[in-house]
Amino acid sequence: MMALPAGTRIWLAAGVTDMRCGFNGLAAKVQQTLELQPFSGHVFVFRGRRGDILKVLWWTGDGLCLLAKRLERGRFIWPQAPNGTVSLTQAQLSMLLEGIDWRQPARTWQPQMAL
Repeated sequence: MMALPAGTRIWLAAGVTDMRCGFNGLAAKVQQTLELQPFSGHVFVFRGRRGDILKVLWWTGDGLCLLAKRLERGRFIWPQAPNGTVSLTQAQLSMLLEGIDWRQPARTWQPQMAL
Protein backbone atom coordinates (compact mmCIF):
# COMPACT_ATOMS: atom_id res chain seq x y z
CA MET A 1 0.00 0.00 0.00
CA MET A 2 1.11 3.55 -0.67
CA ALA A 3 1.98 5.65 2.34
CA LEU A 4 -0.61 8.29 3.13
CA PRO A 5 0.46 11.74 4.36
CA ALA A 6 0.03 12.51 8.06
CA GLY A 7 -3.44 13.81 8.87
CA THR A 8 -5.13 11.96 6.03
CA ARG A 9 -8.57 10.68 7.03
CA ILE A 10 -9.99 7.46 5.61
CA TRP A 11 -13.75 7.39 5.07
CA LEU A 12 -15.88 4.33 4.29
CA ALA A 13 -19.06 5.20 2.43
CA ALA A 14 -21.67 3.10 4.22
CA GLY A 15 -24.24 1.32 2.10
CA VAL A 16 -23.85 0.04 -1.46
CA THR A 17 -22.21 1.91 -4.35
CA ASP A 18 -22.67 1.25 -8.06
CA MET A 19 -19.25 -0.11 -9.09
CA ARG A 20 -19.76 1.18 -12.64
CA CYS A 21 -18.95 4.67 -11.28
CA GLY A 22 -15.57 6.08 -12.18
CA PHE A 23 -13.66 9.21 -11.11
CA ASN A 24 -16.48 11.68 -11.71
CA GLY A 25 -19.31 9.52 -10.36
CA LEU A 26 -17.49 8.69 -7.12
CA ALA A 27 -16.32 12.30 -6.65
CA ALA A 28 -19.95 13.43 -7.07
CA LYS A 29 -21.07 10.84 -4.50
CA VAL A 30 -18.49 12.20 -2.03
CA GLN A 31 -19.80 15.75 -2.52
CA GLN A 32 -23.54 15.10 -2.67
CA THR A 33 -24.16 12.05 -0.51
CA LEU A 34 -21.31 12.15 2.00
CA GLU A 35 -21.17 15.98 2.01
CA LEU A 36 -17.36 15.94 1.98
CA GLN A 37 -14.79 17.33 -0.47
CA PRO A 38 -13.24 14.75 -2.84
CA PHE A 39 -10.23 17.04 -3.43
CA SER A 40 -9.39 17.35 0.29
CA GLY A 41 -6.62 14.73 0.20
CA HIS A 42 -8.66 12.30 2.29
CA VAL A 43 -9.32 8.72 1.15
CA PHE A 44 -12.84 7.53 0.28
CA VAL A 45 -13.66 3.81 0.08
CA PHE A 46 -16.75 2.38 -1.65
CA ARG A 47 -18.09 -1.20 -1.79
CA GLY A 48 -20.32 -2.88 -4.36
CA ARG A 49 -23.50 -4.86 -3.74
CA ARG A 50 -21.90 -8.34 -3.63
CA GLY A 51 -19.21 -7.16 -1.24
CA ASP A 52 -16.26 -8.63 -3.14
CA ILE A 53 -15.26 -5.42 -4.97
CA LEU A 54 -14.28 -2.06 -3.57
CA LYS A 55 -12.96 1.18 -5.00
CA VAL A 56 -10.75 3.77 -3.34
CA LEU A 57 -10.76 7.43 -4.41
CA TRP A 58 -7.87 9.64 -3.31
CA TRP A 59 -6.73 13.13 -4.33
CA THR A 60 -2.91 13.21 -4.27
CA GLY A 61 -2.55 16.95 -4.83
CA ASP A 62 -2.00 16.75 -8.57
CA GLY A 63 -4.75 14.33 -9.58
CA LEU A 64 -7.31 11.77 -8.49
CA CYS A 65 -6.30 8.15 -7.95
CA LEU A 66 -8.91 5.44 -8.39
CA LEU A 67 -7.92 2.05 -7.07
CA ALA A 68 -10.06 -1.09 -7.35
CA LYS A 69 -9.73 -4.47 -5.65
CA ARG A 70 -11.70 -7.69 -6.07
CA LEU A 71 -11.41 -10.52 -3.58
CA GLU A 72 -11.37 -13.97 -5.16
CA ARG A 73 -12.71 -15.49 -1.94
CA GLY A 74 -14.55 -13.90 0.96
CA ARG A 75 -16.12 -10.47 1.29
CA PHE A 76 -15.01 -7.04 2.45
CA ILE A 77 -16.36 -6.32 5.94
CA TRP A 78 -18.61 -3.27 5.83
CA PRO A 79 -20.64 -1.27 8.36
CA GLN A 80 -24.32 -2.22 8.64
CA ALA A 81 -25.47 1.41 8.38
CA PRO A 82 -27.44 2.09 5.16
CA ASN A 83 -25.83 5.52 4.68
CA GLY A 84 -23.28 7.93 6.13
CA THR A 85 -19.57 7.40 6.74
CA VAL A 86 -17.26 5.50 9.04
CA SER A 87 -13.69 6.65 9.69
CA LEU A 88 -10.84 4.10 9.67
CA THR A 89 -7.18 4.19 10.64
CA GLN A 90 -4.48 3.33 8.10
CA ALA A 91 -3.99 -0.04 9.84
CA GLN A 92 -7.71 -0.80 9.56
CA LEU A 93 -7.66 0.15 5.86
CA SER A 94 -4.73 -2.22 5.28
CA MET A 95 -6.68 -5.04 6.96
CA LEU A 96 -9.80 -4.20 4.95
CA LEU A 97 -7.87 -4.37 1.67
CA GLU A 98 -6.50 -7.80 2.65
CA GLY A 99 -9.99 -9.15 3.31
CA ILE A 100 -9.43 -9.22 7.07
CA ASP A 101 -12.23 -8.16 9.44
CA TRP A 102 -10.87 -4.77 10.58
CA ARG A 103 -13.23 -4.78 13.58
CA GLN A 104 -11.66 -7.98 14.95
CA PRO A 105 -8.70 -9.11 12.83
CA ALA A 106 -9.50 -12.50 11.27
CA ARG A 107 -9.66 -13.58 7.61
CA THR A 108 -13.13 -13.82 6.08
CA TRP A 109 -12.17 -17.15 4.44
CA GLN A 110 -10.12 -20.12 5.57
CA PRO A 111 -7.16 -21.24 3.42
CA GLN A 112 -7.36 -24.82 2.17
CA MET A 113 -4.83 -27.24 3.58
CA ALA A 114 -2.44 -28.72 1.00
CA LEU A 115 -2.26 -32.49 0.93
